[in-house]
Amino acid sequence: QVQLVESGGGLVQAGGSLRLSCAASGRTDRSYAMGWFRQAPGKEREFVATISWNCGSTYYAASVKGRFTISRDNAKNTVYLQMNSLKPEDTASYYCTARRALSGSYYAQEYDYWGQGTQVTVSS
Repeated sequence: QVQLVESGGGLVQAGGSLRLSCAASGRTDRSYAMGWFRQAPGKEREFVATISWNCGSTYYAASVKGRFTISRDNAKNTVYLQMNSLKPEDTASYYCTARRALSGSYYAQEYDYWGQGTQVTVSS
């Protein structure tokens, strides 16, 4: 089992930045791809970004590409999501997720562990 705890959410004005962190604990001795998803009220959970185990591959949703950056520090069992140029439509709960595989996925059902989420609110 792997436990994921997100932090770093909050309220920010449009154009601002936030950095989300996700700390993993438990069976971190295995290789996991990591990802971030988000869910706004009344909407389905959507893919944001993913990173492979060795950081060799990253993928982003079109809506965040060029503004968000996913990274990880395997020595610290932590994954990050740097969010710049935030827009009101980025407002959502952001979830960290882990997949028992070397590479990530765009699909929520292919991930094995989820955090509780952290709220990001962008005001206009």
